[in-house]
Amino acid sequence: MGVKSEKAQATRAALIAAARALFARDGYGATGTEAILASAGMTRGALYHHFADKQALFAAVCETLHAEGEAVIETQADAAPDAFSGLIDGCLAFLDFVVRPDVRRILILEAPGVLGWDQWNEMDRRHGFGLLIEGVEAAVAEGSLAGDPLTLAVMINGALNYGVVWAGQSEDPTALRRLKTGFVDLMESMRR
Repeated sequence: MGVKSEKAQATRAALIAAARALFARDGYGATGTEAILASAGMTRGALYHHFADKQALFAAVCETLHAEGEAVIETQADAAPDAFSGLIDGCLAFLDFVVRPDVRRILILEAPGVLGWDQWNEMDRRHGFGLLIEGVEAAVAEGSLAGDPLTLAVMINGALNYGVVWAGQSEDPTALRRLKTGFVDLMESMRR
């Protein structure tokens, strides 16, 4: 990789990191491009060299968060002794990752509205939801779950996403633990 390419990657990464911190703290609507530029120590030209607009930068932040979450999910799922356990462990890792205030705000609460439902869904299908479908397919293939994998994945995904919103907004310090326990109980009730 050349020096120019390394510098471009460093500039892009700095813009994404600055935007991520501000979007997490203040939200997309309250974060202006000037604040992002000041935080990153960049010029407007640098921003528009890498991103068409603030929404494109937000999408890059979402992609970064999805990639981080995907790595956490895969690590936990791959360490499990079987597909069903891997599905549960991957989902629990997802909950731990996405319930974080910065991730929850950006990916769950703001991304559908900022990106639009179609782009948000497409991004989710390439990342977390795609992994969930794979996990459900593996559990069905091993015989520990029965049913249509896509339908099961849609239902599990809905429960997880709403659970993240609920636990993240709860003032009950045990909400995440209760959510995770309830999720495991739900999955065990579906086990064949």
